[in-house]
Amino acid sequence: AFSTSCVACSKSRRLRQKRVLSEKRLSRFFVDHRRVRVVGGQGGGGGHSFYSEPRKIFGGPDGGNGGDGGHVILKADQQMKSLSSVLPFYQGFHGERGRSKNCYGANGACVYVKVPVGTLVKEDGTVVADLTQHGEEYVAAYGGAGGKGNRFFLSNENRAPTLYTPGEPGQERVLHLELKTTAHAGLVGFPNAGKSSLLRAVSNAKPAVAAYPFTTLNPHVGIVRYEDYEQVAVADIPGLIRGAHRNRGLGMAFLRHIERCPFLLYVVDLSASQPWIQLQDLKYELEQYKEGLSKRPCVVIGNKIDLAQSRINLPLLKEQTDDRVIALSALTGDNLEELLLHLRELYDVYVKTEQSRGQSPVKW
Repeated sequence: AFSTSCVACSKSRRLRQKRVLSEKRLSRFFVDHRRVRVVGGQGGGGGHSFYSEPRKIFGGPDGGNGGDGGHVILKADQQMKSLSSVLPFYQGFHGERGRSKNCYGANGACVYVKVPVGTLVKEDGTVVADLTQHGEEYVAAYGGAGGKGNRFFLSNENRAPTLYTPGEPGQERVLHLELKTTAHAGLVGFPNAGKSSLLRAVSNAKPAVAAYPFTTLNPHVGIVRYEDYEQVAVADIPGLIRGAHRNRGLGMAFLRHIERCPFLLYVVDLSASQPWIQLQDLKYELEQYKEGLSKRPCVVIGNKIDLAQSRINLPLLKEQTDDRVIALSALTGDNLEELLLHLRELYDVYVKTEQSRGQSPVKW
């Protein structure tokens, strides 16, 4: 019995350590900005040779063209969740040189760089690509064209050309990659409002939960699964504070992750003094960051309804807002069903709206 209890204690200790380390590791390796220099492969040089065999000494030029250099291609992959694996430099493979007997050089292989879905590609501050679909590709740097062999320059005026050209260098660019989370719903709230606890309660995500502010240091995406196999992605955005649009607190580092969410879930602490002020401040910060962001379809989630002060503040909050208010407790699980049902309603409206526009809605 003693050995069994010791094993259980050591196992629980390892699990606690694993949870703490996993959050630290996520905050360290979650990268949503990356500067990348990409260079296309150089084209192979043209061949320079003359055909010769017994009884046919002057067979003419037979130098083949060089192969083209390989491209550098960015490819959106849904398995990638961060830009941490993207290296600062990529170069395509070079093309091979042209050979005798009119043999062309082989083209250089393309280099594929996997990036998360929702990656924005910028060059000199201008958006050049927006990879929002799984498998979508963007040629970041084209490979150089292969050189021409002396066979290419054969003409009636020049029967023995000695001219051949080298391969062209590949395109070189400096790109800035910016990740914007592509979730259906965004959990927006002040620190310690209970966003992470709520995400743990309704999905399979396991963000860290603690009694101090800014526990969440990077966005977490949880998947809410329904009986008809539909999946709704909910993103837990790190806590905002007043002045976040002016880069206070975590600032604008994570405000951009809300831009792609078609509907928002405002999480307010009902036990706090005047929780409707929290709602007003959150909408103000979103509107200051991007005009129209606070006007998106939303629902107000009054968390911590299990506390006595929350029951007093709930009717006052409903008087102060025209949005739908759902009171629940992420800790005890009270009234989570109402939130899940309304979340599905918001998702269905989003799908119908996208289909009516002729666009395909984001699927997980």
